[in-house]
Amino acid sequence: MKNRVKLARVEKSITQEQLALRVKATRQTIGLIEKGKYNPSLQLCIAIAKTLDKTLDDLFWEVE
Repeated sequence: MKNRVKLARVEKSITQEQLALRVKATRQTIGLIEKGKYNPSLQLCIAIAKTLDKTLDDLFWEVE
């Protein structure tokens, strides 16, 4: 999960701060999500996916 959020964010040339503002979270929260140290709510996952033009599966689906 962690690297896919960061990868998608970097692809769009968005900083953690910019993403945080767009999804109404803190930069620290975005950093923790990217490191895999924070489980975001479904609402936040959807907001991040929409902002990054990705699906929930693209960003958050865990493959065994």
